[in-house]
Amino acid sequence: MKSLLRLGVFVRPYRIQVFLALLTLLAITSISLVIPAIIRQVIDVGLAQRETRFLALSALLIMGIGTARAGLTYWQRYLTEWISTHIGFDLRNRLYNHIQHLPFTYHDHTQTGQLISRCIEDVRAVERFTGSGFVELVNLTLLLIGIVTLLFLNNACLAAIALIPMIPLVLVTSEFGRRVSNYFLAVDNALGELSSRLQENVTGVQVVRAFAQEPYEIQRFHKANRVLFNARLTVIGEWAKIMPTSNFLVTLGTILILWFGGQMALRGEMTIGELVAYNSYLLLLAAPAGQLTWLVNMAGEAVAGAKRAFEVLDHIPEIQSPPDAVTLPPLSGRVEFRNVSFAYQGDTTRALENINLSVEPNQVVALIGPTGSGKTSLVNLIPRFYDVNQGMVLVNDQDVRHVDLVSLRKQIGIVLQTSLLFSMTIRENIVYGRPETSEEEIIAAAQAAQAHEFIMVFPSGYDTMVGERGVTLSGGQRQRVAIARALLMNPRILILDDSTSSVDTQTESLIQKALASLMEGRTTFVIAHRLSTVRRADLILVMDGGRIVESGTHLELLAQGGRYREIYDLQLRDQEQFREEMDSLETAASAAFPTARLRGMETE
Repeated sequence: MKSLLRLGVFVRPYRIQVFLALLTLLAITSISLVIPAIIRQVIDVGLAQRETRFLALSALLIMGIGTARAGLTYWQRYLTEWISTHIGFDLRNRLYNHIQHLPFTYHDHTQTGQLISRCIEDVRAVERFTGSGFVELVNLTLLLIGIVTLLFLNNACLAAIALIPMIPLVLVTSEFGRRVSNYFLAVDNALGELSSRLQENVTGVQVVRAFAQEPYEIQRFHKANRVLFNARLTVIGEWAKIMPTSNFLVTLGTILILWFGGQMALRGEMTIGELVAYNSYLLLLAAPAGQLTWLVNMAGEAVAGAKRAFEVLDHIPEIQSPPDAVTLPPLSGRVEFRNVSFAYQGDTTRALENINLSVEPNQVVALIGPTGSGKTSLVNLIPRFYDVNQGMVLVNDQDVRHVDLVSLRKQIGIVLQTSLLFSMTIRENIVYGRPETSEEEIIAAAQAAQAHEFIMVFPSGYDTMVGERGVTLSGGQRQRVAIARALLMNPRILILDDSTSSVDTQTESLIQKALASLMEGRTTFVIAHRLSTVRRADLILVMDGGRIVESGTHLELLAQGGRYREIYDLQLRDQEQFREEMDSLETAASAAFPTARLRGMETE
């Protein structure tokens, strides 16, 4: 219940609308309480004394009350749904905004499907309760107070008898409410797990098809669906037990009024009209009282949803700009690692161990080493995707933990090994970091990334829609669009995480030529596995086990005959020999066909 009370912060902006809705509900409840009193007068005066005129006036009065009640009900329903929709809108936005600022460490251990479920299903449960559920609960409370008061004012003895069944009803419903929120929490968790299964399968559909694992994935989904099915059945079973009980207790109240009230009427202690009015009051309470278990059920679902939503909102981002953050001016490009050690959350083994490194402005730094050696971990510390456990990372001689994150990341361009494009146009993907970019700048960036030519082949050019995750483009095309997106930022620091791994040799050659000129005037970190990338670096870092085991230029490291020489002999020598052979063939072709070569150059 504490989770529902915490929703007050989302209700506060709409307190005027809430006040109007409650005022309207109070008016509706007051009108409802008047009708049984009119019916009593119709029976005791109109029928008993044969007052036809009184009957006609009573009918008109009831019609007028009914019309007013209908109008007020419409207004009250509109207001409550308006409020609940706005609360759901605000809560969903708050969740999404908070998720955007959660660090990588949070996403490393959280399933995507769980986050989707919390933003959609859990918020929807809260929205339903803050709309119709909460209003019905208030309506029931007001009716209960009003009816009990009127019953005791008219006949305290009969009122006490009629309300006897309400005591076990309250106790049974309270016990149900205590259990049901835990049941719904299990349902929501199971739904989140099912969403994760679905999201994983849809994202990895190509892998599933390639390995013919459809039966396995169907079985995994079936198991998760079965858990959700069983969790829902548990809720339904509990609800099925409580519903007949509550209906029976409400009916028992009516039976007691008719039995004891009928005897009082026969003895002349009360009129027939009073008995009918008494029963009408109880029946007026019967409908909402019968819905009490439904309301408790809805409240339990909302409690579970609010609890899961606040679990996300209560997670304080470990990585955020400090209150006294320094806004970085245009960077010079100097980067320094001082005694840096880093381990991922939950890991006992450090990904980086005692890294000391100084990179001067405009240097090109290549990082090579086996998988898991810490290359990506090292470059991820520069834009502060993670925080170091020991030491510090400095940009422009400023500890990245003390600077404004936006001013830092806006000046760092990143091209990841796996390029993610969004489901929008190629133009929108390119300008993702700079929406205000002109058409000329977009084309220039695309040309520099060797993407302009293939983009213009599409009928819609830059307005071509890219499928989800860029599936409508080839791997090389996606990579070139991602490179154009990074280059458009004109970053002072450029991070290329093996950014040419998804392109063919010819395209790689074109991109490398473009990147060679674009790297001028900026500090570049390149995680590479190809000789062409490594050879042109000003500084090569050989990493192993989270440490920098060797550093120097290509020729210096070859001369040392250490780890780099081993990598070169195993992985890079063949590339160099192949490139030398291709250069020799090109030279021979140029000598044999100089005219053709010249004509080709003129065409270029």
